[in-house]
Amino acid sequence: MIIELFFQYLVAGITYGIIYSTVAIGFNIIYNATGIINFAQGEFVMIGGMTAVTLNAFLPLPLAIIIAVIITMVVGALIDIIFIRWIVNPSVLRMIIITIGLSIVIREIALHVWGDGVRALPYFTGNEITSLSIAGVHISPQVLWVIGVCSVVVIALNFFFSFTLVGRQMRACASNRNAARLCGINAKNIVTLSFVLSAGIGALAGCVISPITYVQYDSGTGLAIKGFTVAILGGLGNSMAAVAAGIILGILESFSIWVLPAAYKDAIAISILLIILFYRPSGLFGSREVFRLKEF
Repeated sequence: MIIELFFQYLVAGITYGIIYSTVAIGFNIIYNATGIINFAQGEFVMIGGMTAVTLNAFLPLPLAIIIAVIITMVVGALIDIIFIRWIVNPSVLRMIIITIGLSIVIREIALHVWGDGVRALPYFTGNEITSLSIAGVHISPQVLWVIGVCSVVVIALNFFFSFTLVGRQMRACASNRNAARLCGINAKNIVTLSFVLSAGIGALAGCVISPITYVQYDSGTGLAIKGFTVAILGGLGNSMAAVAAGIILGILESFSIWVLPAAYKDAIAISILLIILFYRPSGLFGSREVFRLKEF
């Protein structure tokens, strides 16, 4: 019984850890291209999930998800074009304040559009009482969708950044934006693309996790905190490390319920974030780019 309970907590921790990792990857994409910490990333997840739920009322689920992702990508592009692109040499602190302000505005708009009700997409396969039994552990089919989608996203991003021209241009901007401009790269368009890509990944994550975690107008805030913690824990800019860091955080949260009341679960993420920022700001996997944060 104890062994089965242990593996049940382990599976739950891995599932939530992968969800956090997907949000952290969105942070990393924008940070790599711009040096910006986009605290509106959680709102991309919320918009994707809420939009998909609305569209699914009169469209098939796959089509609703695709359109929701596209709409969220447009929102990401508009955020950069309207609020970010015109700023010349902004400080890190200024950009943090701007993105936090944007997240509040988006959250308030979502409240007026969708209300404060909790919503969810249907399970992609099976239903909420259908589960697979592996070694005595009951696993929802939606968990496999979460793991599968995150794996595909990570593999696709690695291929994109390593083997495509646009991906290499984004890496060049991340390394040295002025040098990239001298090579003929349109840095402003690359930044917009990073927001579009980050928003799309966030929206897709929001759709996939919606049947498990549900979605609400303010659900992006908690995910942004967890995603940012994972990004810092793995090392800002390192998407592969974000997956490992997310799983670590998810497992720690899951097993913390054994020794702490469930209400204290969210405090785990904040505690880890503070410890990492104080004692190892480069993260567990040591990305040097994180030291840009020292500018503020």
